[in-house]
Amino acid sequence: MSSDLHPSIVALVSLAANIAANHPKQGLCQIERLKDYGVPREQIDTVIEVARHIRDEAAQQLDASFDETCTALLAPRTAAILASVAVADASTCCTPTPSGKSCC
Repeated sequence: MSSDLHPSIVALVSLAANIAANHPKQGLCQIERLKDYGVPREQIDTVIEVARHIRDEAAQQLDASFDETCTALLAPRTAAILASVAVADASTCCTPTPSGKSCC
């Protein structure tokens, strides 16, 4: 038995990775392949939604971390308050996409 992934799965993973990584080509070349493999539009849309959600969530967490560090450098007393908020937010493993799909 072969352990190779079906080309449609590879294309879906590649599309998601390109979107989540903000790759300049955005995974657009995968769309034609996915259409050729007969992957339904709804599945492609789900992959796009989840990838964007993960990308956006990562950006928000990076921004929060930056803000926390910046605040600590500029005003140490305020940083302690922000740090407690950031820790509470970071405890959530995964939040759903806007349409309610899980990204975990």
